[in-house]
Amino acid sequence: MIKNNSYNKLVTIFVILMETLLCGGLFYIFSEVTNDTQWKKTLFAPYIQILLTLMLTYCISAYSVGIVLYKRKVYSFEVINKVSLAMCMFTALSFMILETGSFMNAWSWMYFYYIISLGFLVLCFRLTLRFMIKSYRSKGRNTRFTVLVGSSRSMIDLYEELTNQKWAGYSVKGYFDFEKNKEMPKECTYLGKPEDIKDFLEKNKEINYLYCGIKDNYQEIIKEIIAFCENHLVRFYNVPNMNNYLQNRVYMEYLGNTIVLSLRQDNMSKLGNKIIKRTFDILFSTLFLCTVFPIILIVVTIITKITMPGPVFFKQKRNGLNDKEFYCYKFRSMKVNSDADRVQATKDDPRKTKWGNIMRKTNIDELPQFINVFLGDMSVVGPRPHMLKHTEEYSKLIDKYMVRHFVKPGVTGWSQVTGFRGETKELKDMESRIKGDIWYIEHWSFWLDIYIIYKTVANVIKGEEKAY
Repeated sequence: MIKNNSYNKLVTIFVILMETLLCGGLFYIFSEVTNDTQWKKTLFAPYIQILLTLMLTYCISAYSVGIVLYKRKVYSFEVINKVSLAMCMFTALSFMILETGSFMNAWSWMYFYYIISLGFLVLCFRLTLRFMIKSYRSKGRNTRFTVLVGSSRSMIDLYEELTNQKWAGYSVKGYFDFEKNKEMPKECTYLGKPEDIKDFLEKNKEINYLYCGIKDNYQEIIKEIIAFCENHLVRFYNVPNMNNYLQNRVYMEYLGNTIVLSLRQDNMSKLGNKIIKRTFDILFSTLFLCTVFPIILIVVTIITKITMPGPVFFKQKRNGLNDKEFYCYKFRSMKVNSDADRVQATKDDPRKTKWGNIMRKTNIDELPQFINVFLGDMSVVGPRPHMLKHTEEYSKLIDKYMVRHFVKPGVTGWSQVTGFRGETKELKDMESRIKGDIWYIEHWSFWLDIYIIYKTVANVIKGEEKAY
């Protein structure tokens, strides 16, 4: 494992060193190109001082975020995510240092174009390296030879994971088990019983990895395999067999010195992410409520009072974080009726007014929910809150329905921008919406929230078929 860690560190050092040089070289080019222009006046210190400051800042940012290129199965979105995080950290740190130290005007167009250009070049550099590594491994080079111990469902899945992409650079020699398993792919050769492993490894010195998935009651055999691997530079991995009762991914955590497995990544429960999400919610809702909302409120109030009797606002109890009830605010788009808390709006709902229909089509009726965001009952992005009756009914009909209540509900959400907005005529419609909500919880990132907000605005502009 020490050799593997050294290899990872070398790759990390090489990539960050090259990108740091790219950071400095690009700024040098920008300085030369703008030497006799108005942009040159944005520099208040010698350009070499600024250049070295930027290089040091980038090196720290990139190293803090890390890279994933040394992984054998790394995907483009992982590379893009790391570059985005590194560039955000670099931009924030360098901006603060340049402005505080009066090195240059970091608000200038020169600095803006420099940051954009650097981000693009770094992304191209890493994606090119990834392509080169994939091509190299696809030709059979830098291959890691592997054997499997056990043939449970988990081991079959592992075999497919190791071999379904040639560019990952794995070669599975075969598997050991107490008897041959017909369910194991034919391409995976049966090598014998676990007792034969030592002899096999002695004769095949090229083996790098051993994945063991036999039951714990064979602990004496497992201990012998571990001892042999440790003394013969073969990396040992244990593969728990949980596919009999779990069909989704699990995630390893430590509770003290004890390993525990959770059913999903709960990124939003981490303190740092909580602070990021809540800070964004407060800033976004405050900005909206203090600028655009008062104008919309005046217009909506006037038209509502002219077109229909009753209050301007409509509030309804809904289920939020940890199933806690709260009042969700909306602009009233229907006539006052007794079915508001139990009957979902439909396409040609007679309760809607013409003005209410316009508000629903343009999502104007949802805008008061930014008050809920400011108060902390909701977030800008999250699973849409459901009325109490729906939660009571669907929680009995849909598996994992209540998972959506592990996070705050949102003004907009992943399900809403991916086609699962509006009336749920059939149970499968709500099931699809819940799957989308759970996907969002498991894959949350700040940039995913930004993308959902962008998609929401884009859908409002072009119009949505299910907005009623």
